[in-house]
Amino acid sequence: MNPYTPKAIWGFNGTERPGAVYLAAALAGHNQKGLPAFSIYGRDVQDSSDTSIPADVKEKLLRFTKAGLAVATMRGKSYLAIGSVSMGIAGSIVDADFFQEYLGMRNEYADMSEIARRVNEGIYDPVEFKKAMAWTKANCKEGKDYNQADKQFSRARKDEIWEYVVKMTLIIRDMMIGNPRLAELGFGEEALGHNAIASGFQGQRQWNDHMPNGDFAEALLNSSFDWNGIRQAFMVATENDCLNGVSMLFGHLLTDTPQVFADVRSYWSPDAIKRVTGKSLSGLAANGMIHLINSGSASLDGSGEMTKNGVPAMKPYWEISEEEAKKCLGATTWYPASQGYFRGGGYSSNFLTKGNMPITLSRLNLVKGVGPVLQLAEGWTAEIPADVHKILDERTDRTWPTTWFVPRVTGKGAFTDVYSVMYNWGANHGAFSFGHIGADLITLASMLRIPVCMHNVPEDKIFRPSSWNAFGMDKEGSDYRACQAYGALYR
Repeated sequence: MNPYTPKAIWGFNGTERPGAVYLAAALAGHNQKGLPAFSIYGRDVQDSSDTSIPADVKEKLLRFTKAGLAVATMRGKSYLAIGSVSMGIAGSIVDADFFQEYLGMRNEYADMSEIARRVNEGIYDPVEFKKAMAWTKANCKEGKDYNQADKQFSRARKDEIWEYVVKMTLIIRDMMIGNPRLAELGFGEEALGHNAIASGFQGQRQWNDHMPNGDFAEALLNSSFDWNGIRQAFMVATENDCLNGVSMLFGHLLTDTPQVFADVRSYWSPDAIKRVTGKSLSGLAANGMIHLINSGSASLDGSGEMTKNGVPAMKPYWEISEEEAKKCLGATTWYPASQGYFRGGGYSSNFLTKGNMPITLSRLNLVKGVGPVLQLAEGWTAEIPADVHKILDERTDRTWPTTWFVPRVTGKGAFTDVYSVMYNWGANHGAFSFGHIGADLITLASMLRIPVCMHNVPEDKIFRPSSWNAFGMDKEGSDYRACQAYGALYR
């Protein structure tokens, strides 16, 4: 009867046992009591002696379990906001009611000056810092400085900035999860951390106008490796866009893989590409593509240098080899940050995501009068000719990481074509995860009572509690009505 525990019932499909009768009766009781439960019922009749689990049942069991574990993992954890609202971006407004009522999470807050305090007072592990600097010098290659000559920092200042951004990485991590080493150094309070499963760093503009930006720290924390080796990726949202941070968190908990934070920057139509480059694209990008790019905060795993079954991939950390981590580092160049954006300097990562990688782009938005809504688009990364990429990429910023994204279109609604996906996207940011995980995201959203306003998942893959069927025959409308009727999971 615990309303916070996700529930599913598997009714065995066999004539010798009343599995379907049991399932229907149990579901009816749950629905009557306002306790949504997922219905699992195999398509084919099995013999009573058959102990195997049919493929369709396995799929639903795993989908339910992954989403249920995500719900349980978030509960009691916190989102750490370092700073406040970045440049008026609404996603940076941390809505405590949303986090508490829908996710069961706490909110922790720290001013960005806490980073400066810890740097100035040496509140980090000096031994680890020395190790981190040696690793950074050996593995993070610095790129050309494209700033105007009179805006470029001296070599000495650039070296100081490298040290500062490495310290920022240590400090943000310690702020999120704590570090017992700090207690040994006499910093007992700081050693505790904020129990943060996700965080965000405001950066712009109050910090970045005079301090090194957070690109290096965010990118490396979001990756599956650093000077301590291969590890689980952190979830750190640039510009403190907590709603995109939650989107990252959803994808991470469902896949155990790193997530890529990006601006959903621009749609390039075939005509526009032809006009600017003089060339027409073929293959995935023939009908246009969406430019995903941000100032260097993307996970380095997003370069696509790892492979799975011969296809570019992002992997759970326990599947990653040292060689694959080195490939991601080798594909990444760290450019001195653009002074037009970051007057305090810093280093922005640059890579080009390999093509033909299946990904799912998602975004959580808050809409007044409705509440949280989730949108997602399954698709693939596109590989385009190098000369075309160079022209298009340099129109934005050559020092940032780029992913060319082509969603799977359906010919109707928000997925009529690639342009329609861009037009219907609800915010300036999105997060993408490896694989086509839209069905898993939909199941998770239903557990949290968050309706899905936009998706391109086949209808037969949608798995929600059985009571959703009582709210109408159209799946999108019934989702909205059910979520409204049940309300936030932890209200």
